[in-house]
Amino acid sequence: MSGVRSSELRRLALAVLQPGFVGTTAPDWVLRAVQDGLGSVVLFSRNIVSIDQVARLTAQLRAENPDLVVAIDEESGDVTRLESATGSSRPGNFALGYVDDVELTASVAADLGRQLSAAGVSLNYAPSVDVNSNPDNPIIGVRAFGVDPDVVSRHAGAWVRGLQSSGVAACAKHFPGHGDVAIDSHHGLPVYGASREEIEAQALPPFRAALDAGVRAVMSAHLLVPAYDSDLPATLSPRILGGLLRGELGFEGLVVTDAIEMGAVSDRYGATGAAVAAVAAGADALCVGGEHADEAFAVDIVDALVRAVLAGDLSDERLADAARRVREFAADSTGPVAAVAGGTPANGAVGFSAAQRAIRVRGSLSGVLPVSAPPHVVELSPSVNLAIGKETPWGVADYLVRQLAGTTSVRLGQEDLRLSPTAERASGLDDASGRPLVVVVRDAARHPWMTRALEALTRARPDAIVVEMGLPGRAWGAVTLDTHGASTASGIAVAELLAGVREAQPAA
Repeated sequence: MSGVRSSELRRLALAVLQPGFVGTTAPDWVLRAVQDGLGSVVLFSRNIVSIDQVARLTAQLRAENPDLVVAIDEESGDVTRLESATGSSRPGNFALGYVDDVELTASVAADLGRQLSAAGVSLNYAPSVDVNSNPDNPIIGVRAFGVDPDVVSRHAGAWVRGLQSSGVAACAKHFPGHGDVAIDSHHGLPVYGASREEIEAQALPPFRAALDAGVRAVMSAHLLVPAYDSDLPATLSPRILGGLLRGELGFEGLVVTDAIEMGAVSDRYGATGAAVAAVAAGADALCVGGEHADEAFAVDIVDALVRAVLAGDLSDERLADAARRVREFAADSTGPVAAVAGGTPANGAVGFSAAQRAIRVRGSLSGVLPVSAPPHVVELSPSVNLAIGKETPWGVADYLVRQLAGTTSVRLGQEDLRLSPTAERASGLDDASGRPLVVVVRDAARHPWMTRALEALTRARPDAIVVEMGLPGRAWGAVTLDTHGASTASGIAVAELLAGVREAQPAA
């Protein structure tokens, strides 16, 4: 193989990579890769301290290539990278779908877009347009706009239009739909066993709505969809990426993979094998390094792509076409970001207002809200999936303390309750004697241990106020407050309701 040939292939392979990295400034290996033809990078919470710092980072990167695509995985709500240390100041998709005001959804997305644009981000891996039709889904949940394809479609289109109005490209995910599965693709291969007719009616409408709204990118899902391909996961399937997405739906934008090191594909094909198969199937950009953010991992992917072309497992034409699509996407994306960056700044009030409107109150309010004294708060905390930062705070207690001095709290996980004979004892209910009790949960219906603890607590204190910050389930206690997500904006809004800073409204 000639040096010229090798150099050309390596440059093409670098163009389709979207690697993550460690640090709040660009490491030397990333800067060298950008000089050598790297087309994109992706930012995670480990790269972020503040908007100003991210703006300096993206400027440092673009000094090497002004057309570099800078991506981020910022959904708002439960999945936030910009605000992973503080929690999101905007509610997530499920809250917006509950309110069902498409103008509000567009406004929240536009506000986020202005913040991303100011930071120099040109591509956002959002929105999730999956329909959460399986209540036991461990990975989507409140990341979806809802369980109804019509609702999800309305808000998918509105969110895309809002974000892209701010000069940042949206990316509809996870194609062809991750909402009707019961396995987290970070760990295993989910199977979406619906028929083509069911998929057409249930999962595809939101993607069609996103395409109609002009979405610039679509992210593939690491799941098996036997109705279209019984052998290969969607990310690696020419029938799904080429036949369905490109052919039937007519999408001409950028096809991005979900993180290629996720267990659903890497356990079976290896990360390098999955990367080669994805590009061969029709993917244009490979998201890599969410979990393995080092130079060696990126080099392995590049080398595998070059070897695959030389071995005839990946055609020159397909790799060149993917690189061309990335370059064209970059040329059409970085300019709008620069143009909008100096415009109207983000406005945190937009997200907070949306979070307030998304709270549903169930039960009789008389004599319950606002609370009559500083309460005792018990927060039952589940383990979270890998899409949600473990460092991202959630809950109500910290915000309620600011409203009502003297509020006490305890946070309990499953292991805490294993170590105590009863939920009542573990939660320190003696601290709540003669005082209001607030119990905060997150997806209680999905966690049997949490349901049992909630039953015990509300049996001991039927006057308890229950706050559900995940998917709504049955009503508990005297009053149940559903926030439809666990953003910081939602936690603050609930604290204000409890403290009487604003008046609660019962569910319609």
